[in-house]
Amino acid sequence: MAVRRSWFDAPPSAARLTGSLRDIGYDFPTAVADLVDNSISAGAQRVGVELVFDPNNSYVLIWDDGTGMGPTGLLEALRFGSRREYNRNELGRFGLGLKTGSFSQCRRLTVVSRTAPKQPNIHVRTLDLDFIERVDSWSVLADEESDAVEHAKRILSDGPGTVVAWENLDRVLPDRYAESGWGRRRLSTLAKKTGEHLGMVFHRFITGSHGATPVAISVNGDKLEAWDPFATSERHTQTLPREVFEIESDEGSADIIFTGYVLPPRDQFSSPERFERMSGPLKWNRQQGLYIYRANRLVQFGGWNGLRGIDEHTKLARASIDFDTDLDETFQINVAKMSVVLPATLKNMLERPIHDLCVRADAAYRQAASASEERRKPARTTSAEGVALREIGIALKAAVLESSDLAGFKDALATFKARHPDLSKSLGL
Repeated sequence: MAVRRSWFDAPPSAARLTGSLRDIGYDFPTAVADLVDNSISAGAQRVGVELVFDPNNSYVLIWDDGTGMGPTGLLEALRFGSRREYNRNELGRFGLGLKTGSFSQCRRLTVVSRTAPKQPNIHVRTLDLDFIERVDSWSVLADEESDAVEHAKRILSDGPGTVVAWENLDRVLPDRYAESGWGRRRLSTLAKKTGEHLGMVFHRFITGSHGATPVAISVNGDKLEAWDPFATSERHTQTLPREVFEIESDEGSADIIFTGYVLPPRDQFSSPERFERMSGPLKWNRQQGLYIYRANRLVQFGGWNGLRGIDEHTKLARASIDFDTDLDETFQINVAKMSVVLPATLKNMLERPIHDLCVRADAAYRQAASASEERRKPARTTSAEGVALREIGIALKAAVLESSDLAGFKDALATFKARHPDLSKSLGL
C-alpha cells in the first residue's frame, strides 16, 4: 500500500543564503581559475583576465572567445545550482563556481555574452547582492549598464564569446582603499599572483600537452608561460615509467595514472634562473610531492597527502596523479576544486611507487651534495675514496628499486647501520 505524503515548499532566503555562500574558501587567483574552467568548457581558444583600476569604480573582467550563451543559457548559468548536465571530463561540476567564485570577491556579477558570429546581438544579465538583499529574491537583472559592461561589449565586438564582470569589489578593494595608491598596487600584485596561479593550474592547456586542447591565457595583456612542475624540458630530469591503478567507484571501475619525476639538482639545471623558477610558489621543500590532475586541470600541488613527511633529501621528488571526472565522488572534489582526498585503497597502492621515487630523489640529492662538498674541499688523496664510497651507497639504494623483497632489504640495511655506523655514514645510507 502506497504511503501518501504531504509537503510544503520552503525556499531559502535569497538574502541570507547568498551572503553565506561568499565564504566557501576561495582567494582571488582560485576564484579566477574557477571561471577559466567555464571558458575552457565553452571551447575557448583565448582567455583573458583584466584588472582595471579606476578610483571608486574598479572592476575585473574574465573574457573568452568561446561559443557564448543566449538569454536562456545566461539565466541558467546564473542560477545557484545550475540544472545543466556536465559531460565527462568537463571542468565544471556543481553549477556553483561562477556564482560562488565571483561573490567571494565582489557584490555585483554581470555576464555579457554573444553567440552569433555575424550578428552583434549581445546579452547582459546581472546578479547584484545589494538588490537581492533588498528584495530577498533570486532575481536576475537584465541589460544593466556600467563602465565594466561597456568594456565587455567592446571585447565582444569582433565575435562570439563571454565576458564575466566583477564590480563592487568589496573583498578585493575595501572602500577606504578604493581610490588610493594602495588600491592600485593591490590590483597589480593580484594580477601577478593570478598569472602565476593560472600558469600552474592550466599548464597542460597552455602547452597543449597530455591531449588537452591548447588555450592561450593572458593577464592584463601579458600572455602566460606554462609552469610545468616536472621540468620535463630539462635534459637531466628523470621520468619514471608511468603506473596505472584501477579503482572501483559507483560508476564502475576507472584508471588512475601515476608518474614519478626526479628533478635535477641546481648544478644540473640549464640555468640558475630556471632552477629558481622551478622552486614554485611554495619553494622546493613544500613543492615536493603529489600533483593531482582532474581531467588535465591541476587541483592540488605539493605535499604527500599523509603518505610521508616533507624531507629536505627528497625535495627533488614530484609525481603526477591523473584521474577523470568519473571519480569526482571518490576523490571528494570540493566546490572550489582546490583540494582532494585520496581514497584509502589508492593510498595503499601508492606506497611502493612513492617509496621508489623518493629513494631515487634522495640519491640524486646526496650525489649532488657530495659533489658540491668535494669541490669546496682542498684536493687530497682520500677525497676520491670518499666519493667512491658514496657512489657505492647510491648504487646500493638504486638496487632497492630492482629488488622484489623490499622488506628484507630494509631489515638488512638496519642491521648494517647498527654494526657499522661509520661505514654506513660514509656510504651515505
